[in-house]
Amino acid sequence: MKAFSVLGTLIHAPVLGELEILPAALVEVDGSGDISAVHRSNSESHANLTAQARQEDALIELSDSQYLLPGMIDLHIHAPQWPQMGGALHLPLYDWLQQCTFPLEAKYADLEFADKVYSSLVETLIANGTTTALYFATIHLEPSKRLAEICVAKGQRGLVGKVAMDNPAECPDFYRDASTEQGLDDTRALINYIREMPGNESARVLPVVTPRFIPSCTDEMLKGLGEIAKETNCHVQTHCSESDWEHNYVIERHGTEDTNSLNNFGLLGNKTVLAHSNFISEADMQLIKQQGSGIAHCPLSNYYFSNAVFPARKALDQGLDVGLGTDISGGPNPSLLHNCNVAVTSSRALEEGVNPELPAEERGVPGSRINFKEAFWMATSGGGRALDLKIGQISEGYAMDAMVVDTAVSDSNLITWDESDDLENVLQKILYNADRNNITKVWVQGEQIK
Repeated sequence: MKAFSVLGTLIHAPVLGELEILPAALVEVDGSGDISAVHRSNSESHANLTAQARQEDALIELSDSQYLLPGMIDLHIHAPQWPQMGGALHLPLYDWLQQCTFPLEAKYADLEFADKVYSSLVETLIANGTTTALYFATIHLEPSKRLAEICVAKGQRGLVGKVAMDNPAECPDFYRDASTEQGLDDTRALINYIREMPGNESARVLPVVTPRFIPSCTDEMLKGLGEIAKETNCHVQTHCSESDWEHNYVIERHGTEDTNSLNNFGLLGNKTVLAHSNFISEADMQLIKQQGSGIAHCPLSNYYFSNAVFPARKALDQGLDVGLGTDISGGPNPSLLHNCNVAVTSSRALEEGVNPELPAEERGVPGSRINFKEAFWMATSGGGRALDLKIGQISEGYAMDAMVVDTAVSDSNLITWDESDDLENVLQKILYNADRNNITKVWVQGEQIK
């Protein structure tokens, strides 16, 4: 890949709660797709390096209406659920899984069907600025391989896991691993395949150990997956204390909460991402922090299926690595920018309460709100920290995973005013109003994929 530079206004959030805004910054990208330097407009070398890059035809110049932002990092996506996004949301979680979701996921035994759906999903996410996606696939090995291949072909940074679910008490006959041993063998096979996959020499696509959640897995499966995670040093993803039903099920079965149970099976570590985590306790938070695990906060889907709002403010104040997830299709919107908006909204709902029959002072949980800066951090830097990857910032030593947002495209709800909008306010408007048509360029590891 040829080295290049980008000249324009850079906005990112390397530090929680703070924005770094650099007008007319020069971002240098090396031949491996990493950011080699970021030069402020007033630096001594800025003018000479800009002129040199322009002379070498290696300069991308942004207009005054365009902004360079880190790519979005989506920490929780059920790839096979893409065809039902926006449907069946009237059902409670257990019924939604048994009546709609498991029958849909069973269809992915058909590789042609999987290819069509997964291609559509990856293309849509890229169009929405999602440069990194953490994917649950299905129980099927070959279609899970195909999802990884599509990520490579389309240039997205993907982390792909074959779902493990072998518990006959909670999984339907038509959709579960043929046996515990088969589920474990297929997990190992996918790990080996992705690591040796043609075109993936740079490891842009990574394998993930993926117990669906504790109810779907026998203890034998959970133990085996923990051993695989340790042996292979793979990422791990699963659901944790998502809803009343799931949270209470684990307590009844194991005599402890999800976090302790997962840790006992060797499934908590610095490459683990726990989806939802709405009902985690103070002790759970400390264990998650101690193990270096991350949380995928899925604010939109929590409204539909979790019976609670995740205490994002509390988790961030405890120093946990919290990112955002769309939770397609439990979350009926593929845009992580939209989920930034909902993350702020849900924190305000938690703080202020929602029951008008209660007095204002009894209605909510004081001190629960987050703001747009913190939501943006979660969607970028926080997601990178949760995955233990050098992504989510436009800083020296990080991968050039980035996007250009243009506030001047036609047919857009994103309107800014030179007379009154400073650059912080422009970002806030981007988070609340930008759509896929405002995202005009997307890079992953320095390769432009939109």
